[in-house]
Amino acid sequence: MVLPLIGLLRAFAILEGVSYLVLLLIAMPLKYWADMPMAVTVTGGMHGFLFIGFVILVAAVMMLKKWSFAWAIWATFLSFIPFGTFWLDKQLKHNKNGVPFL
Repeated sequence: MVLPLIGLLRAFAILEGVSYLVLLLIAMPLKYWADMPMAVTVTGGMHGFLFIGFVILVAAVMMLKKWSFAWAIWATFLSFIPFGTFWLDKQLKHNKNGVPFL
């Protein structure tokens, strides 16, 4: 079964949020406190891939669903805040009628 576009965005939002938290809370301390820079290299690469996919999906949802540019900026802004993408996922989940919240 193919996920609908919003479902795919929600999945990427969760994965991107988890990778961001792993990068901030596990990999960064390992790099600076345990002298393990490879943790940031690996985790940062995975997070970068997920972030780019997330931004592409935000743009796709904005264009295909005809949601506002302000919504796309809001969604992208939330990805820079720890736990922000989890909040975005909650907003998307409760958005049952397809109307953007911004």
